[in-house]
Amino acid sequence: MRKTSRALPLGVLTVLLFSQVCSGIKWLALSHTPASLHINQTLHCKQLAGMVSSQAQLCRSNLELMQTIIQAAREVKKTCQKTFADMRWNCSSIDIPVDSPKYSPDLDRGTRESAFVYALSAAAISHTIARACTSGDLRLCSCGPIPGEIPEPGYRWGGCADNLHYGLIMGSKFSDAPMKMKKAGSHANKLMHLHNSEVGRQALRDAVVMKCKCHGVSGSCSIRTCWRGLQDLRDIAMDLKTKYLSATKVVHRPMGTRKQLVPKDIDIRPVRENELVYLQSSPDFCAKNDKMGSVGTQDRQCNKTSVGSDSCDLMCCGRGYNPYTEKLVERCHCKYHWCCYVTCKKCERIVERYVCK
Repeated sequence: MRKTSRALPLGVLTVLLFSQVCSGIKWLALSHTPASLHINQTLHCKQLAGMVSSQAQLCRSNLELMQTIIQAAREVKKTCQKTFADMRWNCSSIDIPVDSPKYSPDLDRGTRESAFVYALSAAAISHTIARACTSGDLRLCSCGPIPGEIPEPGYRWGGCADNLHYGLIMGSKFSDAPMKMKKAGSHANKLMHLHNSEVGRQALRDAVVMKCKCHGVSGSCSIRTCWRGLQDLRDIAMDLKTKYLSATKVVHRPMGTRKQLVPKDIDIRPVRENELVYLQSSPDFCAKNDKMGSVGTQDRQCNKTSVGSDSCDLMCCGRGYNPYTEKLVERCHCKYHWCCYVTCKKCERIVERYVCK
């Protein structure tokens, strides 16, 4: 009997057809993969959205890796939108409909917004793979290596380190694949995306910290078992957001025998390895402009008392704002009962919110 696979909606397959000529982050369309689809046969790779041919080949040779990559795509979308929830550009364009042929111009034009998304995507896929090795979700890898240096007295190496080495190898193979195709767009865009992806991976390397667990009588912590682990992706995203805010505009010009990216206003130095770069300036994202990829800030919630980017003055671009009230139901007057449960009452309160005109 021939084995058959579950067909995905036509829209998902449409994305696959367009993916060969579209953005290098088109694989983020994998976030729309139905949870019911389990990638356990090579023919399933044809049903996954947004992959170029070399990514599909990686899928066929590493089937068990795909569920982790799908999870990474979901993490990128969620983390990007949380990280920029307080700014005019709030990463909403990363969540395009599954049957859309391409991303909006804010992510396709070589802007600082696309610089952030490429960096976060590269970091997230390697981060998710490294963590999957540790949790035992991948049979092809296990815990990371034990550090060679001798720990301080009272400390010992143990536990299960995140396998960053394996995560970086497999993550870069997958996320960089679209930029290494012949039809990957302009050479300048390709260099920009590859550079920013590497900045994301460097931020991941910098996010390795020592984590420890205490052992001893009555919690005395006389000995600590430690391992090297990665910070949460949201912390890495905040680091990349700082780099986004100070990103360097570059131009593509001859340097010696080939063209390279150099800072537009400071072309006496090369691009630094840890800075995000962009080719095209962004709009202010105040008003809706489809050609520039701006959805505007009308009806966005703002903070009347803030002086930051989420303030009503900045978020609403001077247009003013409208107040409205909202009823919140919260747990209150909680009591702990021995042993061992908590009871709470429900309390209502009215809060005032503000949205941009």
